[in-house]
Amino acid sequence: MMKFKTSSIPFLCLVLALTLFYTRQFIPHNLSSPDGVSLSQAEADVITLHYHERAPYYMTGPLGVYGLCADPVKRAFEHAGIPFRWEKTPAKRQLDILRANTAKDCLIGWFKNPQREKIAKYTHAIYRDKPTIALARADNPKIVSGRSIEETLVRENLILLRKTGYSYGPFIDAKISHLNPRQEMTSAENVGMLRMIHSGRADYFFISEEEATALTATSGLLATDFSYIRFTNIPKGNHRYLLFSRQVEDAVIEKLNLSIDAVCK
Repeated sequence: MMKFKTSSIPFLCLVLALTLFYTRQFIPHNLSSPDGVSLSQAEADVITLHYHERAPYYMTGPLGVYGLCADPVKRAFEHAGIPFRWEKTPAKRQLDILRANTAKDCLIGWFKNPQREKIAKYTHAIYRDKPTIALARADNPKIVSGRSIEETLVRENLILLRKTGYSYGPFIDAKISHLNPRQEMTSAENVGMLRMIHSGRADYFFISEEEATALTATSGLLATDFSYIRFTNIPKGNHRYLLFSRQVEDAVIEKLNLSIDAVCK
């Protein structure tokens, strides 16, 4: 063990005192990010992007979250210089999070409707779907392509499968509300809904064409077991938006809108 001479103790005390003095003078008590914002403030400014696995819109891969909606969102946030983080959240919980309005939260790729506009702030559209179709069993003789959507909805021998809390866009939502077709409600994700169609629990459900292609290819069921039902009077595809909790400042929304217009078109 190293021994110190008694005479060296005052010198060591002086060194220790000077070290503590300069540490207190020149090392900040709160660590800061490179731009000078305290980490606690920087963390408070981070927006949580909620998503769930839904090909081809948002999926998790080796390099992170990607997809038809995830990619433009990532570009827009990075272009605007707004910090964000991804969080996988069940679709059913996402609207509850916005209603709670306890943090800076964002849902990506959702449709706009009056109920959601009461609880959320919207950006400009980040993506536009192809026209909506329906998926049905290929061997189901009760439903065929080439009819109007009204002709399909009013058929009493057809059961529409609907996901609880989902919107299919203003056109289809209004038709369902007005015509009140036979319906089977579910909280299942799309692959579960596809299996319900396959097992005969319902006849069809609405879906965008690009999503139908990804779903039938990855569901584990034969894609040839299903058919695309197209409608003669369906409008152009629905726009998809970012929905923010009201904790997010309007200035942030405006900044993102500029980025969306610049990099997402």
